[in-house]
Formats: sequence, structure tokens, C-alpha cells
Amino acid sequence: MEKFISFDEIKKSLEKKETDCRSIVQHYLKNIQTKAHLNAFVEVYEHSALEQADLIDQKLVMGNAGKLAGMVIGIKDVLCYTGHEANASSKILKGFESQFTATAIQRLLDEDAIIIGRLNCDEFGMGSSNENSTHGNVLNAIDESRVPGGSSGGSAVAVQANLCTTSLGTDTGGSVRQPAAFTGLVGMKPTYSRVSRWGLIAYASSFDCIGVFSHTVKDNALVMEIMAGHDEFDSTSSRKSVLSYSQLLHFDKKAKVAYLKETLESPALQPEIKANTLAVLEKLKSEGHTVEEVNFPLLDFVLPTYYILTTAEASSNLSRFDGVKYGYRTPNAHNLESMYKLTRSEGFGEEVKRRIMLGTFVLSASYHDAYFTKAQKVRRLIKDFTENLLNDFDYIIMPTTPSTAFKFGEHSGDPVAMYLEDLFTVQASVSGVPSISLPNGKDEQGMPIGLQVICNSFKEAELYAFSNYLIELTS
Repeated sequence: MEKFISFDEIKKSLEKKETDCRSIVQHYLKNIQTKAHLNAFVEVYEHSALEQADLIDQKLVMGNAGKLAGMVIGIKDVLCYTGHEANASSKILKGFESQFTATAIQRLLDEDAIIIGRLNCDEFGMGSSNENSTHGNVLNAIDESRVPGGSSGGSAVAVQANLCTTSLGTDTGGSVRQPAAFTGLVGMKPTYSRVSRWGLIAYASSFDCIGVFSHTVKDNALVMEIMAGHDEFDSTSSRKSVLSYSQLLHFDKKAKVAYLKETLESPALQPEIKANTLAVLEKLKSEGHTVEEVNFPLLDFVLPTYYILTTAEASSNLSRFDGVKYGYRTPNAHNLESMYKLTRSEGFGEEVKRRIMLGTFVLSASYHDAYFTKAQKVRRLIKDFTENLLNDFDYIIMPTTPSTAFKFGEHSGDPVAMYLEDLFTVQASVSGVPSISLPNGKDEQGMPIGLQVICNSFKEAELYAFSNYLIELTS
């Protein structure tokens, strides 16, 4: 069977009776087996995926199949799916089986998507390289000596290496957009509250978003429109109506675009990324769009604000993993206190422990006002600045990442260098606005470059349409 790049190709093949859902699943299962060394999948749902495929083939014959019939999806190992394990790529949740299905996944299943397995990631979504997983590193399929990005590295590589049609990741500070940039994919983080977080193992509750990886903007938009919308199980989910994003991809107006001076002048920015970003801006100008340079004086404060707040929320969220009710429990305890201490010290990885300790510190009585409260105030300033900018401009364009995919071990001994990989993605996360990463050429080593586009809250339809236009413009 030929390699499917888009869901449209799958649908045409199904309509012409050239293939069926079972054959499509078998095609992906064979690819997963052939490329097992990439370590993208933690668990493959071979039996249940083939069962789903057979049921959907019957529905196709009857003419009552859902919108996603034939789409094969992988899910990040922080999303719950009834009867299947979910352990956030952490030893501390070893053996935990989901008792319910995440709302986002259930909505995809209701439209006859096929879930093929769960995907490797940085432990509890904490990392920018997928080097923090209890299941080991995920390899970038373009150059296996390089990282795929994180934390949703497995989700990115699964689509990159043709192991599934699309995949779900989560984005707290760039964990969909950064790996999408490193693997040459479309990666979308929606507005915070646009997609229900019910069934998502939390890292930082006021930042976490479920996002989508795909080869095409249209596939991404289709999955997002089905997942999005209010959910009675998640009180933070928005009640705003959801548009048919995949049907609104035509773009025919003149846009007003801003680019942040500080991002393109950053000393951390790789020259090829700067050149490719400027080339897109010049093309937009030549097509008659308004493109203006703006200052973002708060750039230096975005990363510290993000890490203070997310580690504080992680400290609170991860306190529930103590070895009492489920997951890993140390065999070395001699009393209750040692059981708690040893379970958590043995069960959590080094990066997770680092963030829990940092979060506990900034929440402590002596430092709460100096760090946590101050960071909340700065978050409001960043959010207001970003939204005011987006009231004047339709879109903000910047690089997704300062560099292309780096080599394994390059930053693992320096946490600060690793955190700087999130430099350009955290603004949208702190502000809660939607942001997408698009493929934008390659560097001299042949590694993909990402272009990031941001727009105002709940304007996903406009963001998808402009993204589709950008890809056509630059291809």
C-alpha cells in the first residue's frame, strides 16, 4: 500500500474501494513494527484497532460511517483511554489502567477514528527533547542522532514516520509546536479551554492544552473541530461555539501581520531559521499584506514566568502520586513516612523531581509573594500585551524554535539551556492564545525549520485558513 500523506487521500481510496480500514490499519501496524527502533510507541493496540477497523468497514458499506472513518490516530501517553494503560511515561504510574476515556478521544471515536496506540513522551510532559521518558528516547526519523523535540516527541515521530495519520499531543509551553518544528509537521495548540482537559494527566492545569500533529493543515483542522467544544466534565472548557475549521480554509483577504523584533535579534537564533522567517515575511509583503516590526519588551520575562507558574502547578498536581492508591510503590519501605519518601524519590525521574522541588519552593510561605504572586502579575502583563497586539494585528509571526533539532545529550547536562528551547513558544502558552507551527524549509543539515503563527483567542478558523495560505505561498 502506498504512503498516505493526508486523510483526503485515504477517503478517496476508500470511496474507490481500492482499500478498506482493515488494510489501512495493517499498513500502519507493519510500519510500526518496521520502525520500532524509533521508540515512538509505548504500546500498540493491534487487536482493538483491527476490531475498530472491521466495525467501521461495515459502517462504510451501510453508508453511516463518521467523519473520521479511515483515520488512524496515536495518542500521547498522558491521555486516558478506557481499559488501556496510561502512565505519563513515568515509573510512578507503572501498571495504571484508565477507568474512563478522555473527552477529546471519545469525540474522535464517536466519529469513527481508529486509535492505534499510545505514544512515548517526556515524563509528565516535562521536557523539550523526549530524553526524560522511562521508556527511553524517541529518535527523529530524519536523523536518528537528533532529538524529535518534546514533550510530545513520540506523537511527532509517529506522524513523521508514517506510523499513523494524525496524532494527539499536549502543549503546556510548546510541547506540540516545538516537536512539530523539529520533525517538519503541522502542530497546533488551540486557545486554552477550547478542548476539554477531562482525561488528561495534568502537568500545569492553567496551561495544558491538547493539540494535534498532522502533515496537512486540513487534517489538523478536522481533528480539532471534532475535539473542541464545551464539556460538562471540565468546568474550564469554553462554551463558545465551534466552527467547521476544515471547511473554512479559503483565505482571500489582506492580512495585517506583526513580527517581534526581539525574536529575530535573539543571539540564540540559528541563522538559517532567521533567514527563512524573513523570507516568509518578504513574500507576504510582496503579496500586498501589511507586515510590521514591533517591540516585545517582556520577552526576557516570559520564560521565568512560565517556569515559576508551571512548576508551582506541577508541585500541586503531582502530590497525588504517593504509592498509596495506584501505580508504583517502593518495596524498600519500613514505615509509612519512608513509603511516601522512597516511592516518590524512586518513582519520579530527575527532571520531574527538579520541577516539583522548584514548584514547592516558590509556593512556600517565605517565597510565595516574592515568586508565585509576582509571576502571576507578570503573566497578566504578558497576556494583556499580547492581546493588545492582536487587537491591532491579525497575526504574529515568529520562529517556532531558536534552533533546529539538536543532538541527544547536547543539553541534557544543562537544564537552563534545555529550558531556553521554549523561548519562542511560551508566549502563546502564558497568554492562552492559539498558536500553530508550520514547516518552513530546512537548514544546511537537512533538518526541518518551523514557522510559528499566533492569533487572538478562539480565532482558530482564521489561524487555520492563514496557515493553509502560508503553506501554499511558500511551497
